[in-house]
Amino acid sequence: MEKIAIFFGPLDGSVHRIAKLVASKIGAEKVDMIHIASATASDLQKYSKIIFGISTIGKDTWQQKFDNTDWSHFFPVVTSFDFTGKHVAIFGLGDHITYAYHFVDSMGLLGKAIKNQGGEIFGKVSTEGYTFQDSDAIVDGQFIGLPVDEDFESELTEKRVSDWIESLLKEF
Repeated sequence: MEKIAIFFGPLDGSVHRIAKLVASKIGAEKVDMIHIASATASDLQKYSKIIFGISTIGKDTWQQKFDNTDWSHFFPVVTSFDFTGKHVAIFGLGDHITYAYHFVDSMGLLGKAIKNQGGEIFGKVSTEGYTFQDSDAIVDGQFIGLPVDEDFESELTEKRVSDWIESLLKEF
């Protein structure tokens, strides 16, 4: 079986912790974990099944210039990479209280970039059970990937990840 790549960032935070949880649910031997700070387009090319893990920031943050984050360095790779034939899934960390009007927006931005580059997104999640006001990560009434709120709903993370992986592996 071909390995699934989990590209994640930033390192040593909630996204990294959830990436490890996702890997353990899939089976660590079936996954390659790749920190995006050192990832390249050739790394993306090696895999037909890719999971991205991204921390969520609001529209106000994306509109500012942040050139010192892992994703600010890697996002240009994503927006120029040909994802045709790639199966892609995304999980995004967000805070549904502080960023109720921008909940997991960066997951939506990443998903749109991937689709614009020919990728197919798998692992959509129902909005049921989530409390928020607005999100750029909603497409056709569903989240484009798995939202995780480690700030205010960490007790739900394990089940949400387990359910998502079970569903995702059927699609992948």
